[in-house]
Amino acid sequence: MTPTTPHTPTAVPQGVPASEFEREPVPANKLKGANKFWGMYAGEHAAGTEFMIGPLFLLNGVSLQNIFLGLLVGNFLAVLSWRYVCAPIAARARLTLYYQLEKIAGGSLTKVYNLANGVLFCFLAGAMVTVSATAVGMPLNIPMPAATDMFPTSLSFVVIVLVVGLVIAVVASYGYETVARFANVASPWMILVFFACGVIALKELGVTNWSTLEQVWTESTIFAQNGSDQTRMGFWSVTFFAWFCNSAMNVGMADLSVFRFAKKPSYGWASSAGVYVGHYMAWIAAALMLAAQIKLNQDATPIPGRMASNVAGLAGIVCVIVAGWTTANPTIYRAGLAFQAMVPKASRFKVTLAAGMVATLAGVFPALAWKLLGFVGLYGTILAPVGAVIFVDWYFVRRQNPEALYNAEPASSFSLSVLAAWVIPVGIALYFMHFQGISSWFLPLPTWIACAVIYYLLSAKNRASRALPVA
Repeated sequence: MTPTTPHTPTAVPQGVPASEFEREPVPANKLKGANKFWGMYAGEHAAGTEFMIGPLFLLNGVSLQNIFLGLLVGNFLAVLSWRYVCAPIAARARLTLYYQLEKIAGGSLTKVYNLANGVLFCFLAGAMVTVSATAVGMPLNIPMPAATDMFPTSLSFVVIVLVVGLVIAVVASYGYETVARFANVASPWMILVFFACGVIALKELGVTNWSTLEQVWTESTIFAQNGSDQTRMGFWSVTFFAWFCNSAMNVGMADLSVFRFAKKPSYGWASSAGVYVGHYMAWIAAALMLAAQIKLNQDATPIPGRMASNVAGLAGIVCVIVAGWTTANPTIYRAGLAFQAMVPKASRFKVTLAAGMVATLAGVFPALAWKLLGFVGLYGTILAPVGAVIFVDWYFVRRQNPEALYNAEPASSFSLSVLAAWVIPVGIALYFMHFQGISSWFLPLPTWIACAVIYYLLSAKNRASRALPVA
């Protein structure tokens, strides 16, 4: 049963984007059908990041067997996380991550989390703006930054980033309906282009069977690593990366903000359209595009626009541009919700537009795109543990009772229990990452579990004082 809203939404003036129900449950008449989610996830995850992450596997010497098997297992675990951790809570509570956390942790602490969340999402979206800009610059013959460049290499590149970022920011500012519509239109065509790019790359590599592919792949990894055949990522690295590259969104509960519009928790399976098309087929296709570039041009620099242009011409260039948009759009939308939750009276449209501008400025610095493997693990390690707080609160404090959540009033505006449960595991994880050399993609899982255990223990007294009925 869909929960009733605690108050009637404020009327929206004509011409202004409709309410996104930032501080109330999504009403029944605003729920979306399954096609909205399948299209959005396919569009978001068969997108700009794929042009960078796939080649980075090759550059790190991942074996062909490990990339196929590791991605198969890791993506399955990611789908289960969306379906059984995030979607069931979203489809019952129907609140954004930010408002739900405010009910648990208090307004002041939630603002700290929202700031971290919004900034990190802006950086991720900024990397996608960079990816799109590399494609726009190709037909204009504008030199693009290389993998070793931290700062922009020309004024022309900066101008392209600013124009691309502005378009993406405006689309995201018009809310979930516009973001989903954009993804539904773009994703079928992009998926076909990704597939075609992979097939054309195989033809350029002269691949006729599995053994030939293994030989070509090994030669490409050795060239990319300057003659070394040592792998820096094995099976478990690939598996955990695929599982937790989106940990802030699934186990971290950021996609409560998306699935709160779902009619049923089973819509969580829609994430499979993203990960198996985007994080499997598209990652492998993008890696093959770099392998083809290495064979034909003896160049291992993973510039998305150039790689796509080499194998698919104009269609590849357009695909890179649109792919960056379909990732950046929902990411900026999430960032806008995070910032808007800090200032509830502010216009969500204006706040999301501002988030888009921050993402655009971040996109001027190409290092964000070239360091995606480490960055997505880092932002998952920082953000995902808060999802454990929501998980424990929903199942052990509210007992899956939406009304108990709506009527909740935190003991203080700055919950020390939530702060300790979040900061202690993250602090330890960052220590192991920076001083012990542990890869960032291994850390979201232990930090999430540790956060859940700490919060469960610290909130035991509070749980005992509440006799909440089982929903």
